[in-house]
Amino acid sequence: MKALQGVEGSVEWVQRPSLSCDVGQIRIRVAAAGLNRADLLQRAGLYPPPAGASDILGLECSGVVIEVGAGSNWQVGDRVCALLAGGGMAEEVVVDGRHALPVPEGVSLAEAAALPEVYATAWLNLYQLAALRPGERVLLHAGASGVGSAAIQLCKAFGNPCWVSVGSAERLAYCEALGAQGGVVRQDDLQALRDFAPFDVILDPVGASYAPLNLQLLALDGRWINIGLMGGREAQLDFALLLGKRIQLLGSTLRNRDELFKAELMHDLAQHVWPLFASGQLKPQLAQTFAAADVEAAFAALASNQVSGKLVLSVDASLL
Repeated sequence: MKALQGVEGSVEWVQRPSLSCDVGQIRIRVAAAGLNRADLLQRAGLYPPPAGASDILGLECSGVVIEVGAGSNWQVGDRVCALLAGGGMAEEVVVDGRHALPVPEGVSLAEAAALPEVYATAWLNLYQLAALRPGERVLLHAGASGVGSAAIQLCKAFGNPCWVSVGSAERLAYCEALGAQGGVVRQDDLQALRDFAPFDVILDPVGASYAPLNLQLLALDGRWINIGLMGGREAQLDFALLLGKRIQLLGSTLRNRDELFKAELMHDLAQHVWPLFASGQLKPQLAQTFAAADVEAAFAALASNQVSGKLVLSVDASLL
């Protein structure tokens, strides 16, 4: 099969052998794969896949089931999208059947490729780890990103007013149209977030450079979930604020979680999140689909940090 791998800061399509489809697994003919910052990091050699995971790029995909291992409830021909530790940017992928979900009614395969990673990340961190309760207030850094776009919609659906920090006035308007109460453009005045504080939960993919401000913005018993290091890895923290406010600081990753954890997370999405696509409360935020031949352009667009929503790579255009 043809597959995409990162090589010294660039990407190239190579030939790889097909994997066997074992008990509980399904083989998906890939229609499209979502692009994520993890793919950029892996391409640059900065984020190797977990032990035992495929080194092929791609943490989520959509497609059609073409083989079913014993013990799986899927059927050949089912339209699915899947959460992966790697391997999505290939003509086919073999995955634990519990890590796949049906393509929601009215959602295209291109749009479906942009759902698993961001909704799994947003749901895990906001509603499982942070245990958001209705009415609690949320701050989403990088609010116009794929995860941010999903998180805004989840917050609106579950009764949590949210605010954002973003990179431009256009992206702020995009977030407000999705349901954010407001926010700031980081280049203008990040400190203006104080006007909306305190926040019960902060979801932060930035890290060190926002750390001191996060402590100041959080409410008593606030939860700070760090999911990335775009702003560096080392910071000085005022532990008197941490203790005085009883703040919980949690570091969270998804890619290296075990199979059972991911299976339970996807089951939770199926129960609580996927029905909201059918009701129209959630909508895929697909910014652009790139042809397989334009993969370098797709990665350049992702690296620009100018995208609102998600980018998708078309792997098999005949399915889209």
